[in-house]
Amino acid sequence: MKLIQIGFGNLVNAERLVAIVSPDSAPIKRMIQETRERGMLIDATYGRKTASIFIMDSDHVILSALPPEKFGSGGKETEEREEV
Repeated sequence: MKLIQIGFGNLVNAERLVAIVSPDSAPIKRMIQETRERGMLIDATYGRKTASIFIMDSDHVILSALPPEKFGSGGKETEEREEV
């Protein structure tokens, strides 16, 4: 099991992660509100501004104060490709 640090000592299981997105667009803001109403929202920002949103395969949505760039590979592939 691979864990990703999302800030302030919080960890997320990378195997259950579907996407990491920025909170700027209207559809994402609607998704956050709908998730909050269903009780599936986890706020790990500790009162700071939300900078990234983790969408999990269990329909949970996790808010983080760290920007998405901290978690990505900066456009590089994360897995090594096998040479043929």
